[in-house]
Amino acid sequence: MLFAHLTRHLGIKRLRLRGLSGAEEEVLLVAAAQNLKRLAKLAPA
Repeated sequence: MLFAHLTRHLGIKRLRLRGLSGAEEEVLLVAAAQNLKRLAKLAPA
């Protein structure tokens, strides 16, 4: 996952959770959302 993709396409400009653990959780959540979007494109209709 590229940082530019997060800022441009997903609108993530800054993290909302505080601390290192909060930031890690938020980045993992955004990565999961991006992976689900990719999976939806690959799945046959």
